[in-house]
Amino acid sequence: MLAKAPLPGFAKTRLIPALGAERAALLQARLVEHSVATACAARIGPVTLWGAPDESHPLFQSIGARRGVALARQGGGDLGERMLAAVAAADMPVLVIGADCPALTADHLRMAADILRSGADAAIIPAEDGGYALIGLRAPAPALFSAMHWSVPSVMEETRRRLRDLGMTWQEPVTLWDLDLPEDIERLRQIGLHDLIPSANA
Repeated sequence: MLAKAPLPGFAKTRLIPALGAERAALLQARLVEHSVATACAARIGPVTLWGAPDESHPLFQSIGARRGVALARQGGGDLGERMLAAVAAADMPVLVIGADCPALTADHLRMAADILRSGADAAIIPAEDGGYALIGLRAPAPALFSAMHWSVPSVMEETRRRLRDLGMTWQEPVTLWDLDLPEDIERLRQIGLHDLIPSANA
């Protein structure tokens, strides 16, 4: 799992106009906790939390101690290079997620793991914004991550094109949504995760 440290002005910057820098950082902290808890609850393998700018933030250290997850530093490079580093360091098969998709459940993770176990080369959960919330691979595939324009609506479409060019098989079991924009905060309430939303006096 890749996650930014909950530092004001560093995490959830697109939500700062709606929440302010401090509350946006607090939301990020709760999203990281939620995502790690989800990964652990799936019980499909060891969990590593890759922190940015590094793994030294007290939240990461606390999660590592409480939940027994490994910690690692994301390092430099774009998102693709950082995801590829996480894939390369893992025992295969591997699932890679972030902290931006609170709708992702342990059942979704198990579903993706089952797809890989059934013989597919990849499992991907697309996001409504055109990216993806999860990618699972049976073997490293650097071409899926290199020279990609990230954080644009064409990420998933381009990923599908590359999968086809590589002759890889994959499944997309469900499409979910990322929490990136102010209007996404209301969706947390709609799925019963209102506790993740920092109050105005937090």
